[in-house]
Amino acid sequence: MKSRNRMRILGVIAVLALVAAACSPVADPTTTTAEPPPPTTTQPPDVTSTTMGPMVWEPLYEGTLVLGRVLPETGALAVIGPAVIKPIEMAIAEAAEAGNTNIELIAKDSGTDPQIATVAVDELLNEGVHAILGPASTGVSLSVIDRITGAGVPMCSPSNTGAIFTTYDDNGFYFRTAPPDNLQAQVHADLIAANGHSSVAVAYRSDEYGRGLGLAIAGNLENLGIDVPVVIEFDKDGTSFDAEAAQIAAAGVDAISLHPFAEGNAFMQSLIEAGLGPQDVQIYGGDGFLDNVSAETVDPGNPGLFEGIRGTYPSLAPPDGEPTFVSRFNAFAPDVPTIFSSHSYDCAMIMILAAESAGSTDPAAIAAAINDVTRGGTKCSFYADCHALLQAGEDIDYDGASGPLDFVDAGEPGAGTYDLVLYGADGSYSAQETVSIP
Repeated sequence: MKSRNRMRILGVIAVLALVAAACSPVADPTTTTAEPPPPTTTQPPDVTSTTMGPMVWEPLYEGTLVLGRVLPETGALAVIGPAVIKPIEMAIAEAAEAGNTNIELIAKDSGTDPQIATVAVDELLNEGVHAILGPASTGVSLSVIDRITGAGVPMCSPSNTGAIFTTYDDNGFYFRTAPPDNLQAQVHADLIAANGHSSVAVAYRSDEYGRGLGLAIAGNLENLGIDVPVVIEFDKDGTSFDAEAAQIAAAGVDAISLHPFAEGNAFMQSLIEAGLGPQDVQIYGGDGFLDNVSAETVDPGNPGLFEGIRGTYPSLAPPDGEPTFVSRFNAFAPDVPTIFSSHSYDCAMIMILAAESAGSTDPAAIAAAINDVTRGGTKCSFYADCHALLQAGEDIDYDGASGPLDFVDAGEPGAGTYDLVLYGADGSYSAQETVSIP
């Protein structure tokens, strides 16, 4: 077998062993092996005993479950890399702490680039992984989904929100823990309507993420009786957006709904130069904006520039999610943001639990069990508890860090929970309200 970047979880993995790397994505493709350190406190104190009472842990599948992850260490979405990479390591560490040391992780960089991701996926498939975690973006996932699902390997993305995946012909091998953008579009439009706007420009990047979210928002706004005189699909690789800003200015709108990735920094500069800055017209963003655009980048030294911008985001700490996740993750990976972190943790956990439920590491058997471990059985939220139930012969309903999940047949949550956020004078945003939508 050729050389690969493996992380073998051989025992109880200590928090301190990972803190040094907490703020940086994995970049070195060399092989690393984790030595079993002293017990950790990454889980609540009662997890190892579980609500089922003391138990002797038993393996529920033979051999080693080999997970591959292809997530952004470089490229436009590298900013969220640690936030979606570290939770996978945390899930595996918690499983190891409870007794399951038969999990192996092979780490690859998606590069936020279809070409880089394609090479990474081919390497993972050649390594014989049983399941793949990632990619992060809709566009990159579309570039590799046929390769992965066509090989009969299940994949789970923590942050694909494109509505296209709900009906994509994936042969039952594609899953995601982030809710689809058709749900966010309703929440986003409702927020704009609640704030009393009557004329809105919608601008989105030229890819499946931007197009799907932007057009859905425009449609929802029109259904609410709000005028949408300008709908712009802009070049995702553009560096100047003066023409788009001029078009929006000519329309005389009272709000702008903007959906970029990192190119949004240049778009914001063009809006400001056209007299359409955050102090002149109300601006709204979605998760792509919030993840990639910052006042510091647009105008260094002026954090208050973004004050008043509003937006919507799949909830970072949903009220119906497992309540200790944020504090546990902060202990495991200090100073790492929680952008899609709960969703990434859940992707890893459902793959592990599906293998145990199926009693097999066969990729097809894992895929067939994924939906069922999120619905219809006895509820559990921690690996140790879920394993104890499966070991006792019970069906489980894993309620995750990102919410109840309750996957529909398409392999995705049937409901979404969103934070309604507001930027303050320090250039950061905070949740003002959390709403759920079926």
